[in-house]
Amino acid sequence: MDDAQQQIIERLESLEIKASFTEDLLDQLNMTIYRQQELIDRLAQEVIQLRRQVPEGGGAAPRNLRDELPPHY
Repeated sequence: MDDAQQQIIERLESLEIKASFTEDLLDQLNMTIYRQQELIDRLAQEVIQLRRQVPEGGGAAPRNLRDELPPHY
């Protein structure tokens, strides 16, 4: 086998290794996206449930943040 063929084989092996790592990374990213979407869906359901618990109009008058200052202010 001459030097040119050896270089082609080495380059091909290098590309195969990179492709393998890329596939693994893609699988990991897909799993991360899947888990994040599950979390988003759960949080959206919780928001819907919380909105159902709050009476229409919020039930209370608008709050003044000065009324919520700790006593040492």
